[in-house]
Amino acid sequence: MKKIYFLLSCLIAVTSYGQTIYTENFGTPASTTLITAYTGWQASTPIAYSGSGDVRTSSASTGYVGASGSGNVFLTSTAGKNLIISGINTSTFTASDIQLSFGYTTSSTTTQLVVEKSTDGTTWAPITFTNNANTNWNLVTIPGGQIPASTTLSLRFTQPATAQMRIDDVKLAAVSASCTLVLGTPVIACVASTSALDNYTATIPFTGGATGTYVITATGATITGDNPSTAATGSVILTYSESTLGTYSVVIASGPTCSFTFNVTSPDSCIGTNTVPVNEPFNYTAGTALNFSQMWKNTSVGSDEILAVAGNLSYTGITATGNSVALAGTGSDTLLPFTDSTSGDIYASFLIKVTDLTGISTTGSTYFATFSNATNVYSGKIWIKTNGTQFQYGISTTTVTADIVWSPNLYNVNTTQYLVLGYNFTNNLLALYENPTIGGSSSASISTTPAAALTSIANFIFRQDSATSTPAMILDELKITTTPNFTLSNQSFSQIDGLKMYPNPAKNNLFIETALNSDINVAIVDVLGKEVINSKVSNSAVNISGLTPGMYIVKITEEGKTSTKKLIIE
Repeated sequence: MKKIYFLLSCLIAVTSYGQTIYTENFGTPASTTLITAYTGWQASTPIAYSGSGDVRTSSASTGYVGASGSGNVFLTSTAGKNLIISGINTSTFTASDIQLSFGYTTSSTTTQLVVEKSTDGTTWAPITFTNNANTNWNLVTIPGGQIPASTTLSLRFTQPATAQMRIDDVKLAAVSASCTLVLGTPVIACVASTSALDNYTATIPFTGGATGTYVITATGATITGDNPSTAATGSVILTYSESTLGTYSVVIASGPTCSFTFNVTSPDSCIGTNTVPVNEPFNYTAGTALNFSQMWKNTSVGSDEILAVAGNLSYTGITATGNSVALAGTGSDTLLPFTDSTSGDIYASFLIKVTDLTGISTTGSTYFATFSNATNVYSGKIWIKTNGTQFQYGISTTTVTADIVWSPNLYNVNTTQYLVLGYNFTNNLLALYENPTIGGSSSASISTTPAAALTSIANFIFRQDSATSTPAMILDELKITTTPNFTLSNQSFSQIDGLKMYPNPAKNNLFIETALNSDINVAIVDVLGKEVINSKVSNSAVNISGLTPGMYIVKITEEGKTSTKKLIIE
């Protein structure tokens, strides 16, 4: 499983409102854990946690300013499930200034959370607040006046009936009653999208200004827009260089109890859409993460980045320049966007050398390269799996194992292959060419007709799955084009006219007919990629009586045209 981090979102999070007294985001539990057994609290001794709920990572908080995601307290549909937070010291603050806020979601708007306070842990008094009007995550903010100043404050959150509830980002802050400034939902955006370094902005709308003198501190940013010291409403605009990647603190303050502290997290990259044809020689300094370039961005982040490495792969007819990149088996998925293709042909070609199969499952398979559409739904995939001490490639447009068409070609570790993945919109055909002759002619090694035709191809992605499924590999000389650098001698993207294959499922004989009824060759491959039959069709029939029941791939070739179909043998 991949771990998706918030660096992928263009977000801005409030980490403090006024002067923070207490804050708890519930950390990141390794698994669902009872409150009484959990040790990953953000705020610990003298704070104590009890109750009958649990801490988990599912349905992480989102959608409100300051949502931390990851761990949250879950109160099941059993009435009475609760969370109790004890030992909070608010004694040095004025009760009218103590503000309580928390993220909250409920599965039923007719059943709402009960929030209570206590100064002795025995006698509890209700805290009133505006209930959620929907079942989404919402930030509940309770103004000063309800939370007492006490050295032994406790808060209790209870699910009173049959509804599921979650709580996150519990916070107490001292906010002066005279602080009228209210900040709206911030927006982060790239100023431009080109192949050069751009800027990104954090725009923070506000109301209630012009009631005090505010000082804005934002490290690394140019501050423009409206000034809340003089403007009643407007937006503060912070502009950062795109090369300033990371998380940066922003403070808007008028005294200690009218203070807002933000963390601004940069976008992963303000990249533009690469114009086809795209030439990517990986001309980056060794050790550079691929997503830090101006052509790529991460679509997920894991424990390892795809990194540039020194040197090139070699292949006859291809002049390699720059460096290359390496996958480590687990980590980030990195995407190159290009001009959206909706018709004709599109090809992605690259050199690849698998350098290590150690630890890779001999039965498993994974896809490591894929097309995706304009909304980044993965489509045409290149799969890889081990076969003894060797490996082989396959293609599909789904993640269903039975849909993968495996090439019969086997390769050794530390050998270089030239792969070309192509899709033809007219005939709805996905094809993989293995080691074609540059400047010569070539036919597809394998091809498949997707059940659902692709309507858009706008991205190419290198994907890392896991340490036991994605082998270590080096990749070089990626190109995205509308024509290959070889001739399609067999018109690979042409279907065989009038092709019929029956019965399916079959048992003893398979019948194949075409409009031409010319010489037809049939190759049948099992699910492991082993070719079990390769013969000419005689009297429209192929004897399959010797094959064991199961699923097979049938590759039918007639006068240079090839079609691939699935076959079930009973």
